[in-house]
Amino acid sequence: MSRIPPRRYWLTGASNGIGAALAEEILKTGAHLAVSSRSLALLKALSQRYPGQVLVVAGDLTNGQRVREIGEQIAKDWGSLDTMILNAGTCEYVDANQFDSSIIEHIVRTNLLASSYCIEAARPLLQAGTAPHLVSMASSVTYLPLPRAEAYGDSKPGLRHLFESLRIDVEPENIEMTIVSPGLINTPLSKEISHHLNWSVDDAARYLFDKLKSRPRELPLPELLLPVLWPLPQKPDQTGHVIGKQMVRQNPPIEDMP
Repeated sequence: MSRIPPRRYWLTGASNGIGAALAEEILKTGAHLAVSSRSLALLKALSQRYPGQVLVVAGDLTNGQRVREIGEQIAKDWGSLDTMILNAGTCEYVDANQFDSSIIEHIVRTNLLASSYCIEAARPLLQAGTAPHLVSMASSVTYLPLPRAEAYGDSKPGLRHLFESLRIDVEPENIEMTIVSPGLINTPLSKEISHHLNWSVDDAARYLFDKLKSRPRELPLPELLLPVLWPLPQKPDQTGHVIGKQMVRQNPPIEDMP
């Protein structure tokens, strides 16, 4: 009796937050997992805990050339890919009184363009895979405008639109697609509003991984942040204690390499 080969995943943003927790859930099943992040040390530590299961493909995903190299490495090592989970992303808030367009450039490049680079690299691998599944982390903030969200709010609806349009175009390829809309989860990006949080990243990752098995078109996580944030557009003067301070950018925007 032939043995079913382990499923092969590529997960971005795998070094912290829900990505790190989701990596653990995937690896517990015996699957093989390619992990991407800028934090090489954390990915290597994961590969040591799960020897033979982890393919470390670290790098800056806003660099299109590096993403193409990652795709080539996965193709060389595995030949195909079964599931791609676009989890990498960041958030930075805009001060309208000191409007800085470079913040919008940085967030759109990180959350939207990097995802498009990954889709480009993953698509031929998924076409060669088994029951291919493409998953993207959008956000429940795509449902309404919020104060100081001019950058984040541009990128996530853009990502949703990219996915919805692509879903139509790849239907003949039988690549199933799921858009995840996380709500209020205790991650590094939400530490400023931790007093509102009810879900840990471990809770969210377990729930997410279980629900992805049925491959829904849309997967909103419970405990959405909308009930908390809904009053904010009407009360912009009260957003400071909820939205938090402007985050310090760790890496400036870069130009894509040819």
